[in-house]
Amino acid sequence: MRLFVALSPPQEALAEVAGAVELHVEGWPELRWAAPETWHLTLAFLGEVPETALPGLKTRLARAAGRYPPMTLAFRGAGAFPSARRARVVWLGVEGGDAVLSRLAASVAAAGRRAGAPYEDKKPYHPHLTLARARPKEGLDVTPLVGELKEFAGTPWRADAVHLMRSHLGRKVRYETVACWPLAGRD
Repeated sequence: MRLFVALSPPQEALAEVAGAVELHVEGWPELRWAAPETWHLTLAFLGEVPETALPGLKTRLARAAGRYPPMTLAFRGAGAFPSARRARVVWLGVEGGDAVLSRLAASVAAAGRRAGAPYEDKKPYHPHLTLARARPKEGLDVTPLVGELKEFAGTPWRADAVHLMRSHLGRKVRYETVACWPLAGRD
């Protein structure tokens, strides 16, 4: 099964994002916009994980989540990967959590590797909310869009749980929560 570990922002925070994004969707038809019901903050992509690894993975992720405190985060700013001039992905940034968020991401990725998840991301962790993907494979110049979204500043929200998610790919992507653990560490 195809798995990833994520934080799930509250509906209020996602509604703010939806309000800001809906103003731009029609003007950028060459982008595939992510459905708001799929929005999440990925901590670690685990890839195809054998079902036999699931019990150990759950144990390790519960342990990792228990070491980190809840965090106050907010969606703020915008950008694109690899760049606004050659965008493959358009995103909103995340503010808050600072080093704790990066350490949590590294910890859940390590838990996945130790439990037998084969995927290992070589890129540094960059917390973001994926809004859209470019249709042309060579990328798209989204500089004006990023400029308009760059001023976005969402209301702070509390991240208090880690979710193990399963991807169901197809014509319409769907995510399913497999398990969830509270961030239970002390500040």
